[in-house]
Amino acid sequence: MLASVALKQVGRPHVVTKVASVTQTRNMHDLTLRHQTGQPMVKYGMGGRSSTNGHIATVFGCTGFLGRYVVNKLAQQGTQVVIANRDPDESRHLKVTGDLGQIIPLEFNLKDKETLVECVRHSDVVYNLIGRDYETKNYSFNDVNAEGARRLAEACAENGVSKFIQVSALNASEDSPSKFLRSKALGEKYVREIIPDATIVRPGIMWGHEDRFLNKIGADEGWQYYVNEGETKIRPVSAIDVAQALEIMLTAESTVGKTFELYGPKEYKVKEIFELAREISMKPLPIRSIPNAAIKLIATAMDKLPYNQMVSPDLIERMKMDDKITPGALTFEDLYMKPTSLESVAIQFLRRFRSNAVFDLPYEKGDGQIQKGVYHLID
Repeated sequence: MLASVALKQVGRPHVVTKVASVTQTRNMHDLTLRHQTGQPMVKYGMGGRSSTNGHIATVFGCTGFLGRYVVNKLAQQGTQVVIANRDPDESRHLKVTGDLGQIIPLEFNLKDKETLVECVRHSDVVYNLIGRDYETKNYSFNDVNAEGARRLAEACAENGVSKFIQVSALNASEDSPSKFLRSKALGEKYVREIIPDATIVRPGIMWGHEDRFLNKIGADEGWQYYVNEGETKIRPVSAIDVAQALEIMLTAESTVGKTFELYGPKEYKVKEIFELAREISMKPLPIRSIPNAAIKLIATAMDKLPYNQMVSPDLIERMKMDDKITPGALTFEDLYMKPTSLESVAIQFLRRFRSNAVFDLPYEKGDGQIQKGVYHLID
């Protein structure tokens, strides 16, 4: 805060200029204690990107689609963010999301506990956004989504991290036919066994500027297909909305130990998403409906190829599953948020796939209305 003002005389002897020098001091209301560890958090500044709110957060999976938005949201409110990465070149674009010294890159290896400890030992909040929807020769689904989550939870528990937020996936279940979703459910189980107060977040299929959902549909590469005759029901959600929810959880103590399922406000069939993309992009976007047995056979064969990231038998299983909401799970409403409707903003993401002749034409069916936000303070 502002201290007393001292007056000094400067300049030539016969010219007196009074200059006020302002000194910033710390007061008791700038000091906050962490609820679980009792460690002090000292904040300073007027709030925002160029201030410090006293929190230090480590984000694992920061270089992914969701991670970049989470880092940006945290840094914009003055959080010092440790961006844990495996390759410095992949995280260098995140340095500009925060002020000087607020974004700290550290390398880690998911199988090396010492590097995990180094990334979390100064933090009071840790986000685990690590997730891989295909297997490699070095990492299986269990290695990343289950064992990796367990190692992170153990490192946080041993180093007194007060809040651990585990990002899982909608439909995660130990009984799921999908190996990916089973491993996500197992990761939730391990985390809760080690840190009972951990917050679990299960987002649906996310869309945004760098997604592999709308961009894949609009690219029209001639390889588009769907299973189940396009009848699979999904609830796509904005990645920015999910990042905003994760930012709220930084300071909202009411979210500790809870499970949140974050999904869009409207349910779509997959073929309805393609119809929406055709209307907005004004392109035919041909798509093939392949029988389940045939596509699974093709996926099994392609899964044997090295560096295959296009299709796998497990991906086909997930494409056949409807999004199911868990009874009693908390949602955006419990964070006083209203998720963005895909139809109202889809033109912002799909317009770039139009030809020059129709690029500027409006999309008549989208409501496109800007809605005023409702602001709440969550304890």
